[in-house]
Amino acid sequence: MNILKFAIVALVVVYQLVWFFDKDETKIYEKLSESSAVLAFGDSLTYGYGVNQKYSYPSVLARKIALHVENAGVSGEESTQGLKRLPTFLKQKPSLVILCHGGNDILRKRSKITLKNNLIKMIKMIEKSGAKVLLVGVPDFGFTGIRTLGLYAEVAQETGVMYEDSILEIIETDNSLKSDNIHPNREGYEMMADKFIEVLNSYEILP
Repeated sequence: MNILKFAIVALVVVYQLVWFFDKDETKIYEKLSESSAVLAFGDSLTYGYGVNQKYSYPSVLARKIALHVENAGVSGEESTQGLKRLPTFLKQKPSLVILCHGGNDILRKRSKITLKNNLIKMIKMIEKSGAKVLLVGVPDFGFTGIRTLGLYAEVAQETGVMYEDSILEIIETDNSLKSDNIHPNREGYEMMADKFIEVLNSYEILP
């Protein structure tokens, strides 16, 4: 009986160690260099709808981190279209991709299963190209209020990518941060850039 108990304890310890190192492994990222390029990929929230382009979050982010940030946002685009468009931009070999996509799928009540699968496919495509991924959670406008759609956290957990889940929920619930019912204003877009910097700094990858 003592031998059996010892074996069980040993197995539990080994499992915990494996879980610990696997968990930490997803948080280890190589620091970006001063020549690294960032790809901001998404829909109108990335494009900067509602403001002059120089106030879009990619433009603000570029000024704040002193790196090239490509604005690859297309207003009105759904995730299925984004999945087809993404490979063209990955040919530019960005070091980091900020993926903020799915808002139009949510607003138009498209399949959440399809959205989740498209996000996972995009992440795998990005990682295969050699780039890191920061996934941004997008809110749903439901009967219980505006909340970040749960599938984004699921995608982040399943893929192990960097994840930000609060900033768009904050903006969408505060009309003073929006230029219309959906899109941020200058202050809102700057808050997006600042929040992404905060997340990237938590992983210590900014040069």
